[in-house]
Amino acid sequence: MTIAVTGATGQLGRLAIAALQARGAAPIALARDPSKLAGVTARAFDYNAPDLTALAGVEVLVLISSNDLDGDRAGQHLRVIEAAKAAGVQRVVYTSLLHADASTMTLVQAHKPTEAALAASGLAVTILRNGWYTENYTAALGAALEHGAILGSAGQGQLSTAARADYAEAIAVTALDAAHAGKTYELAGDTSYTLTDLAAELSRQSGRTVTYVNLPEAEYAAALLGFGLPPTLAHALADSDRHAAAGALFDDSQSLSRLIGRPTTPMAETVRAALA
Repeated sequence: MTIAVTGATGQLGRLAIAALQARGAAPIALARDPSKLAGVTARAFDYNAPDLTALAGVEVLVLISSNDLDGDRAGQHLRVIEAAKAAGVQRVVYTSLLHADASTMTLVQAHKPTEAALAASGLAVTILRNGWYTENYTAALGAALEHGAILGSAGQGQLSTAARADYAEAIAVTALDAAHAGKTYELAGDTSYTLTDLAAELSRQSGRTVTYVNLPEAEYAAALLGFGLPPTLAHALADSDRHAAAGALFDDSQSLSRLIGRPTTPMAETVRAALA
């Protein structure tokens, strides 16, 4: 079985390649700049203008959703799906968003039409509706320690996050087994927590006092802009936090741990790795 992974230079893409290799596969890495990849067969591939030759011989295509928040993400995905059909790809594994069918988060806007296009494509499809990566929060722990505060708009909403590597393993498991065709999985961490809990864990591990400061969405977006985040990303993250306060990032199905055959990575472990 020949498997190709798009977005292979991204954080999730690199981990998905590694997870497939760990299972004995020899995936093809697809990226705009394949020179950035080593130890893997790499081909040039652009979501905006997919080259059919890059998909030659590919049986399973892992379509990692575009991170181009300022671009036409749904249109990019559609072009990749059309290219996959034309190239004779048999199955697509797509990374969507947790509860994409019901979610009203800004970030879901690209996923709903993509899922619809996949359903209408005639291809075999596996949908992985990924929850939040714990690293989405731990990436900012340095600033939290500096200022003694974690900022957000999630209130006391429960966050069922998992490490990015957990989701990458789910990609590998489902890409390698055709039995996952036609399936949609809601993927999230086994154990949920609040941002108050995250602040307490950071305090415990660092030995410094860190508190969670809940802000209105607009104020949190402004703070993110002040930290240098691009406007589209800042507003998308603030919007996601507001929805998280109402439970949008909670899921207790434990589908992810069942897929990968082990418990998901605890938040405390990801905090520990970030501090190291």
